Amino acid sequence: MPQTAASPYKISVLTGVAIVVANMVGTGVFTSLGFQVMGIQSGFVLLMLWAVGGIIALCGALCYGELAAALPRSGGEYHYLSKIYHPALGFLSGWVSATVGFAAPTAAAALALEQYAGSVWPGLPPKLLAVSVVVLLTVVHALSSRAGSRLQVIVTALKVLVLVGFIGLGLAVASPQPLAFTPQGPADWQQLLSPAFAVSLIFVSYAYSGWNAAVYLTGEVDQPQRNLPRILLTGTALVLVLYVALNFVFLYSTPISALKGQVEIGFVAATTLFGPAGGRLMGGLIAALLVSTISSMIFAGPRIVQVMGEDLPALHFLARRSAAGVPVRAMLFQLVLTLVFVLESSFAQVVVYAGFVLNLFTFLTVLGLFVLRVRQPDLLRPYRAWGYPFTPLLFLGLNGWTLWFIARDKPTETLYGLATLLLGLLVYAVGQRLSRTSAPQ
Repeated sequence: MPQTAASPYKISVLTGVAIVVANMVGTGVFTSLGFQVMGIQSGFVLLMLWAVGGIIALCGALCYGELAAALPRSGGEYHYLSKIYHPALGFLSGWVSATVGFAAPTAAAALALEQYAGSVWPGLPPKLLAVSVVVLLTVVHALSSRAGSRLQVIVTALKVLVLVGFIGLGLAVASPQPLAFTPQGPADWQQLLSPAFAVSLIFVSYAYSGWNAAVYLTGEVDQPQRNLPRILLTGTALVLVLYVALNFVFLYSTPISALKGQVEIGFVAATTLFGPAGGRLMGGLIAALLVSTISSMIFAGPRIVQVMGEDLPALHFLARRSAAGVPVRAMLFQLVLTLVFVLESSFAQVVVYAGFVLNLFTFLTVLGLFVLRVRQPDLLRPYRAWGYPFTPLLFLGLNGWTLWFIARDKPTETLYGLATLLLGLLVYAVGQRLSRTSAPQ
């Protein structure tokens, strides 16, 4: 009996939107503003960062929606790039997703959770909470896709309710800061084209990363050709509104000097708004909300590894599913990588390392939309990207601009990203050789 028949459960639109929202709303929006204000002090430019990042994500979601409907299979970029370009490029994107795209952000979310929790319970042993949460959530998702889906919907709904409540209360009680949120002259517009703006987009892009999360689960989504575009667009649009509103409250209520270089932005802003007790309460709530982010990445990430195992004999042992249809071995593989990042890295190291290489593969995937339309014009496309070719061109232009500035201004992080790709290419070559050696003559 095929393994895919083991579990009849299908992911609904609601669960899919919850996975997208939970993947996006997490570490980045609660932590990255402190890095952005170190180079930019204009309220208008800072909010434009989040608006531009949201536009990039929306354009990407439109393009991924077409690819997901035309090539309906789990695996995300791994599947698309293998079909559009070459299996080697698909493997590299899967390698990056497995090692950087999910394990590293899961670790970053766990480390941020620990830092926020430390503001409430200062005596917590280092790393213990981060490790415990990652292990416990992996166990829940390994037992049942249905249980994992229900958990995801509940914790994501709570996350959105808490954020909406924080935005409303913040606007009601804040003492406005002397910061302008409209352009104050040519200098503000010029900053939108500055290296500082482009480098800050790294952190914003990291905060928006996850808008494509549902495509990794295509094979488990109910009616994916119809529902995946709806999931991607609904989830991304909801997060865009939340992000701009949340960062407006942070900047409107809290002096920039208090935000500079801080990781626990939500805690700092809540302390300014509601006092020390309110800050500790908000810190604890954000720590709890980050559980949703960690959960969603543990849910989605192993599906890439599992699909790679189906295609590559050398990784076939990772393709096995449990009786409940869960890729438990792939989940354990991601768990080990995540724990390595948690135990060996800091939050900032994880974020900067992941930025360049993840943006590179989303760039190549959206570019593949043009390639696929040229090579297979008659391919069935139940959904076509709205605004084509302008929306994918806008995505490519903004994303490519950010990549160029990262490569120019952050050469060390760029080299680490390229080294990761080189190692993945070596693993692919060895796997291909092993496959040819073991194949029957």
